Order: sequence, then structure tokens, then C-alpha cells
Amino acid sequence: MAHNTAPAPAPAPAHKQRPIGSGFTAASTTDDVLAGIDLSGVNVVVTGGHNGIGLETTRALSRAGASVTVASRNPDRAAAKLAGIERVEASRLDLLDPESVDAFAARYVASGRPLHILVNNAGLMGGPLVRDARGYESQFATNHLGHFQLTLGLLPALRAAHGARVVNLTSGGHRVSGIRWDDPHFTTGYDDMGMLGYGQSKTANVLFAVELDRRWAAEDIRGYAVHPGIVFGTSLGPWHAEGDAQASLMSDEMLRAIGLIDASGRPVIDPENEKKTLQQGAATSVFAATSPLLAGIGGVYLKDNDVSPLDEDPKPIDFETEPNPPATVVPHAIDPASARRLWELSERLLEA
Repeated sequence: MAHNTAPAPAPAPAHKQRPIGSGFTAASTTDDVLAGIDLSGVNVVVTGGHNGIGLETTRALSRAGASVTVASRNPDRAAAKLAGIERVEASRLDLLDPESVDAFAARYVASGRPLHILVNNAGLMGGPLVRDARGYESQFATNHLGHFQLTLGLLPALRAAHGARVVNLTSGGHRVSGIRWDDPHFTTGYDDMGMLGYGQSKTANVLFAVELDRRWAAEDIRGYAVHPGIVFGTSLGPWHAEGDAQASLMSDEMLRAIGLIDASGRPVIDPENEKKTLQQGAATSVFAATSPLLAGIGGVYLKDNDVSPLDEDPKPIDFETEPNPPATVVPHAIDPASARRLWELSERLLEA
């Protein structure tokens, strides 16, 4: 009898963080990933969709035919920035104010419109320790908890779409810190630049997408976490960094030293090394929100318009010594047990 001596196939990884070969690259733009996609009749909410990556996301989705509601603390100011974009409206939302979050969700649900795409884009990035009226650390409260509350409030509209996607903007900064389960609001240990708080909130963005997808995929509501790269815009000065936004906390001398600006103070665009234009940075948000290549895939972290591989043995990150860390996702941000634990913690914090 002949024996099959071929080696047994290697077991598939237990996680879903495997690139799918999208065909897009770090340099691909919003126009590239939306080519051939018609979003007529699609309703979208983008938090902070009037600045930087959010504004480009709004523009791109509108160009493809979508109707976009931009959530902003100052709708009048947002409306001025959105002038000329078709099928867009601005509505008030303060992610640090639970009553404002509930009011926004209630208005949208009462409108009777299904919600096909929710882009949780707005956020705080670094800086001194600030607490909200509940005593919660502001980066965690804004970047994660406000968006968690908003998403739950919009669930009826997401269900009504009969196929919806929730996109959470995260960052390679998630590598800096997991969730501080015993002290998420930093009664101790907050660093001068606020990067531990930022890192915790960015990990929370990923874990939220993982658990949302586990809970809601059966209803065809899928979750994604997106790293945009270091993205240079013009909304907050000569240039402003979003994504790995610690750059905005640094002096020009520091920025030149790490290659983010040139000798003239102009941003360096190098997408293969994370330094992107707005159109390149927003592309991964738009890819997550619309690409048919992600059909049947959810609960994953995306970068450069594809599913990120997993860095299974990450080295510790310190923003003070490595202000431009790698952005590949790490295990603590996609751990299913941590994702469930964070969801339960978030529910308790909203009830407190």
C-alpha cells in the first residue's frame, strides 16, 4: 500500500488578521478604492466629518452618491466647511456629553432613515489630563466611550439598513497601551504627552470593532478598525497630523529629526512609511466602509487598504523615543476575551 508522505497542511491561524490581497497599496486614494462603486441611496454618519480625514471621507462618500450626516459639536461651523458638498447635513454631537449623544441618536432614528455606514472618526489625541463631567479621562471617554454609546443608540437604524458597516478610526498608537482595567481613567500614571491615554483609547477602538462584529455579524452589521497613517491636512494650522497625531505635540525641530517635515517645514509625503496625503489617509476608512472585497469579513484591523497582518511578538513602544512606531496590529488589541470585557465595562460606565 502506498503511503502519502506529504506534510500535513499547517493549521489556519486562530485570528482573522490576514491580508486579503486587495490590490490597493499605501498610496491608493479615496478615488482609487471607490472606483466603480455607486453609493446612491446609501446613508452615512461621519463623526467629525468636517475636518481632516473626516472631511475627505465625507467628500469621497458624497462623490460616490451617498447622503452624509456629519456629527459635530458646532454644526454651524461644520456646515460652513461642508459648503459645496452634495447630500450632506450637519447635526450636533458632543461625544463627551451623554445627553448630546443620546439626542443625536434619537434624532437620527426618529428620521426613519436606515443607516448603512457609521464612521466613528472624531477623537482627541494626546495632551494634558482632562476629565469629563463624570470624571472619566477625556481621550477614553471621547474616542471610545462616546462612540460606543452612539453606536448602541443608532442600532435600530443600522438594523434597518439590512447590511451595515461600523468603522472605528484607530491608530498604530494602540501598541502603546492595552486597557488599564483597574484604572482606565488614570487616577495615577498619566504621562506628560498623554500617549498612554491615547494608546488605551486606540486599543479600545479596535476591541470595540472586534466585539461588535461578534455580536452583530448575524444581523449583517460588521465592524472594522482603521489605521489611517500619519495624515497631513490644513484644518488646524499650516499642517496637522491625524492618525498618529502625536506629531502635533512636537516642535518643528523634533518633526524634522524624525522625518515628518522637511527643512522648509513642509510635510514629507511617503505613504510606504505611513506619511500620507488626506486622500491617501482617508482611503482606508472608505475601503472599510464600502469595499465589496470585505464581504463576509469583519472584526478586523485595517491599514493601507487591506487587512493588517498580526505582529505576534511586538516590542514595547515609547513615543518619547520612537514617535513614529510601527502600525501593524498587536495581539492585545484583537483579543476576544478583552473585547468582551471592554464591552461589559463600557456598558457599566454608561450606566454609572
